[in-house]
Amino acid sequence: MINLLVITSLFPNCMQYRHGIFVETKLKKILKTGDVNAVVIAPVPWFPFKNKYFSRYSVYANVPKTDVRYGVTVYYPRYLVIPKIGMLLTPFMMALSIYLTTFKVKKSGYKYNLIDAHYFYPDGVAVSIVAKIQNLPLVISALGSDINVIANSFFPKKMILWAAKKAGASITVSRALKDRMVQMGADSKKINVLRNGVDLNLFCPLNRDVIRKKYGLKKNTLISVGNLIELKGHDLIIKSLLKLPTCELLIVGGGELEDKLKELVSKLNLCDRVRFMGTVKQDQLAELFNASDIMVLASSREGWANVLLESMACGTAVAATAVGGTPEVIQSEYAGLLIKERTSECIAATIQNLITSNRSRQKTREYAELFSWDEVVEAQVNLYMSVRKNHA
Repeated sequence: MINLLVITSLFPNCMQYRHGIFVETKLKKILKTGDVNAVVIAPVPWFPFKNKYFSRYSVYANVPKTDVRYGVTVYYPRYLVIPKIGMLLTPFMMALSIYLTTFKVKKSGYKYNLIDAHYFYPDGVAVSIVAKIQNLPLVISALGSDINVIANSFFPKKMILWAAKKAGASITVSRALKDRMVQMGADSKKINVLRNGVDLNLFCPLNRDVIRKKYGLKKNTLISVGNLIELKGHDLIIKSLLKLPTCELLIVGGGELEDKLKELVSKLNLCDRVRFMGTVKQDQLAELFNASDIMVLASSREGWANVLLESMACGTAVAATAVGGTPEVIQSEYAGLLIKERTSECIAATIQNLITSNRSRQKTREYAELFSWDEVVEAQVNLYMSVRKNHA
């Protein structure tokens, strides 16, 4: 039996229920095999004030110290983030927080025999320190920006390579991410490509007519899902509407650019065709995918965008920029189309192409079914067992 200690700052909590939800989803699937037990340590940045005046920082303060989610005990220890120099010190601050929390885990009676870390920097580096001290086998997963962005800095890159060397195995969610790690200098033989799957029971076809009536949708409906930050390209999708007079847009997510995006919508006189839905729970997201005609993702970078498969599983084809692992997801005409250039003009042309092609929603669903969790979970459990067996 694998007694897993999952450690990552990307894990949902009662204040941020979509934060790192793909990690929790994967863990739930793994636990269903019956071969693995788990306890989670999900470090949270320390912030002293709970008042909503402090915006997202107060969210950290309101996260409980411990919780139980779907039968799994989750610890949310605090770690210190120092402005400006935090990039260099955070792995060590996080390592201290994690190490102290492991004593609480042991005191509870849980005897873990393998550590599973998600996100290479600072999380993976911090966990590598703890695993070395405790002489435990370790698996680290690379998710995207940890390798594509953070690793472009000299010190984080060196620390990431150190952590990858110390780990029994690394996981990347796409082939593109593995290629990038190998290019950096990581050992190709220790890197396993295990893409994320999609929950086909949660994200499934529903009664579109009923749902569209519920949300008052009448035009060709586009949906853009993701944090309201620059790299997601929501602004480009909004601008594309100027060339798509028959379309309306649902924007799902929250973030620092919300006010600016709303100003852009107003400036372009698109208030009657753009709706900001905020952050929604998974069941409502499934409804919105069903209600939509096309899901649009205009990111400048991605590791493996789970929303693409979630949309397809609901029968909704996608238009997405050809970055990261996205070309590995869209490999069929029924899946959707890749956006060749990250411009509003090219986004509009790709969307128009999808509208006129009139793709079968059933065929799109069938394509998504090729990405169930079963194969991934089996491979991941086998990897855990192999790493544990080979640990000196």
